[in-house]
Amino acid sequence: MRTMEKINGEIRNDSKTTDNSTSVTADILNPFVHRLELDTTYDKLKTAFLTVALLPFRLAAITALVIMAWLLACLGLRGLTEDDLRRAPLTGWRRKIIPWLCFLGRLTYQAGGMRIVVRGKQASRNEAPILVVAPHSTFIDGGIVYVTGFPSIIVRRESGLNPFIGKLINFTQPVYVWREDPNSRQNTIKEIIERATSKEDWPQVMIFPEGTCTNRSCLITFKSGAFYPGVPIQPVCIKYPNKLDTVTWTWEGPGALKLLWLTLTQLNSSCEIEFLPVYKPSEAEKSDPKLYANNVRRLMARALQIPVSDYTYDDCRIISKAHQLNLKHVSTIIEAHKLRYKLGLLQANTEENLVNGRSERLNEIVDLHKFSQILRLDEKDSATKQLFHIHDWNRCGKVDLEEYIFTVLVIAKASSVEEMIRLAFELCVPTGSDSVDAKALRRILFLSLHLQPEESDRIFRDSLTIETNKVKLDDLIEVLGKRTEFAHLFATNSDESRKKSI
Repeated sequence: MRTMEKINGEIRNDSKTTDNSTSVTADILNPFVHRLELDTTYDKLKTAFLTVALLPFRLAAITALVIMAWLLACLGLRGLTEDDLRRAPLTGWRRKIIPWLCFLGRLTYQAGGMRIVVRGKQASRNEAPILVVAPHSTFIDGGIVYVTGFPSIIVRRESGLNPFIGKLINFTQPVYVWREDPNSRQNTIKEIIERATSKEDWPQVMIFPEGTCTNRSCLITFKSGAFYPGVPIQPVCIKYPNKLDTVTWTWEGPGALKLLWLTLTQLNSSCEIEFLPVYKPSEAEKSDPKLYANNVRRLMARALQIPVSDYTYDDCRIISKAHQLNLKHVSTIIEAHKLRYKLGLLQANTEENLVNGRSERLNEIVDLHKFSQILRLDEKDSATKQLFHIHDWNRCGKVDLEEYIFTVLVIAKASSVEEMIRLAFELCVPTGSDSVDAKALRRILFLSLHLQPEESDRIFRDSLTIETNKVKLDDLIEVLGKRTEFAHLFATNSDESRKKSI
């Protein structure tokens, strides 16, 4: 078996090779999608039976154990302020409560039918002040805190304010992220560095560097926060080797309650936690946190036998936005976004400039040659071909240029259905005009709301301005907002806007 030093050496030799060298297979993985269905009659009957025969007892046991842990945490935090928790590590009798909390936590998972298998040995804080855990795929990953002795976690401030679970979170002496603070990222990194380099007996800091949940098909880009201190870290890998994956919680897939129900109605589930040897950074890695993060990610990917992918947390936001706006072909949007970045289209705002500088509509169905010519791309470039291919929905060697540009503009500029309609109007209407005929409206409503011509014509008649026999944009928005089948779309986006303003 190769030593960690040899593996480190191999990875450092690869450090000049960036994540662009990942395979095409890794590039087209979508780590934010999880499908979970009970396919067989046996599975459905078993789940129904265990929901009645087993689930109530498990819920009762879990509730009792969590309440006991909460009471212990309340006792341990009694008389301490938040400033006290941030100023110095727990000592004395308060520190002795931690093993009991870990014991209760492990019992809670066992009560839920989750068997935790630990491989390797956890390093001490002196050997590795930071634990880097991946892949992060579920809220159940939180159970690792009970295996690792209650290390400090990175968590949103709102979570610590929860009157119930907040007590357990606060007992880890977490590093809080203040979302409303514009300097939150810098302050969080500063506190991680202070904890990791402190001479005091702080708990280890545990970080999920991916920053979001994936389906464990690959390791997405690691954030650099855990690697800024430049201290040795211990990589920790998590696996869920179960026949039915009832734990994975991604941006596109089952919700938390469904996953919890299906997990608790399995006779047993398994979680494997593997502590890899401590990784000591080179001088180059100490001075370059991104290089350090990439090399640790490659090491963990090899141990997990999965690829790495250059997806990031920001990609999740794009996927969430695409779902919120009900865009078609969501699974390809991220890949197209990365290809546009690689080809320079994103930086140059090429598609937006095409719309602003056009003298006529861009409603063409184009082949690869024309597509490349319009976007000023090299037709022979593999990235150009791939971008064209993923927008060739019908696999006919043609791309709807207007639909392609509309999708690009929506991802870049729209945050509501109303803004989508306005962008479609801008794209489909000659510059300077504020109204459209029935034919143009069909196209606008097809792009923005996927409406068929018959429905579009009904809306046209309801929005019609008699004197011009055309529809104005503001009248269209007003009519759509009043129609029962569309009112919820406008209401939902208004609610989101209010949340953002707050």
